Amino acid sequence: MKPNNSISYARKQDEIDPLKKFREQFYFPQFQGENVVYFTGNSLGLQPKTTREYIDQELKDWATYGVEGHFHAKNPWVSYHELLTEKTAKLVGAKQIEVVVMNQLTANLHFLFVSFYRPRGLRYKILMEAKAFPSDQYAVESQVQFHGYDPEDAIIEIAPRTGEHTIRIEDILAQIEKHGNELALVFIGGLNYFSGQVFDMETITKAAHNVGAYAGFDLAHAAGNIKLELHKWNIDFACWCSYKYLNSGPGSVGGTFIHEKHANSNLPRFAGWWGHDKANRFKMEKGFVPIAGAEGWQLSNAPVFSMAAHRAALAIFDEAGMDALNEKTKKLSGYLEFVIDEISAVNKNCLEIITPRDWEQRGCQLSVIAHGYGRNLFDQLTKNGVMSDWREPNVIRLAPVPLYNSFEDIWKFGQKLNEALK
Repeated sequence: MKPNNSISYARKQDEIDPLKKFREQFYFPQFQGENVVYFTGNSLGLQPKTTREYIDQELKDWATYGVEGHFHAKNPWVSYHELLTEKTAKLVGAKQIEVVVMNQLTANLHFLFVSFYRPRGLRYKILMEAKAFPSDQYAVESQVQFHGYDPEDAIIEIAPRTGEHTIRIEDILAQIEKHGNELALVFIGGLNYFSGQVFDMETITKAAHNVGAYAGFDLAHAAGNIKLELHKWNIDFACWCSYKYLNSGPGSVGGTFIHEKHANSNLPRFAGWWGHDKANRFKMEKGFVPIAGAEGWQLSNAPVFSMAAHRAALAIFDEAGMDALNEKTKKLSGYLEFVIDEISAVNKNCLEIITPRDWEQRGCQLSVIAHGYGRNLFDQLTKNGVMSDWREPNVIRLAPVPLYNSFEDIWKFGQKLNEALK
């Protein structure tokens, strides 16, 4: 059925959507008695209705057992993180030994840099994309400074060419080749938060390894959004948050991937007792003996309440499946692209989508420049019940999420957008 910007078309697509039941499993903020048009799952995902049940179970067990909840709770806290491992591995295309849920994104990033940023002699530089998420920029700057280097010299940034909004893969590969004998690490956001561009992580990883560098990725905007094959791509490490597309609550627990080839390595790390050999953890003895695999990078006890919220969300993802979600993403985001293009055409082509139109280079997010409107347009949309995201200097980010957004959401957005432009 050829797409058209009509309520009848949108409702027909919702009617035949095999994932439509999942929308009813989330709470929506309200606007004038109706659900808002919520396109900010790339900043904070909506709350699953099951989240309270999962957290309440742990509150009940805390009240019932006190400290003994570590061993006698319905889901014993001493091994709570293990309840997340299988579904996490499935979500990111990894083996179970390669993933662990722990800490939060930037903390995990710093801990992983301890192991995978090992500057020596001429090989001390880090290559990353320009306009990376600020936390990544700050983390990388502080890491090179910690090792005694000048960020202006030690960090190589790859930017879009003049007049373009996304980075060409050939430019990334050319810089890896050019600086090969100087590179200690290639570290890139798997999906750029600003433009919505997905990078070819497998090709970048191979290029980094060819010059003797490690390859790591921040997957904050990729996990739960695009299909990942981290083990297959031979990535050394990756980390992500769980509060965006993974719907696990504000500031919730993060995820970490470390390839199994490093499972029993002697890589240096900052150690903590939750990463120590499980059989001897409670002997409280000196001498850190890491658990094999990603679990060996843990430090502290599991944050059970945030993990409970994450567990509720992972159950939904596991039921829906990333293949089905990606298929809907193409239809849903594709329809948003169609509606924006149509509205732009009758408004002097004022809207420019800067996210790649190639499906190999995008997920559900579309980043849009409204020429001649800027922040005023975003504010008007907000006043009319659209929750989107503004990024300086002039980009509105829109993320129709396949788990809970509908085609009717897209149509409603189009109506509100056209009204705001006028």
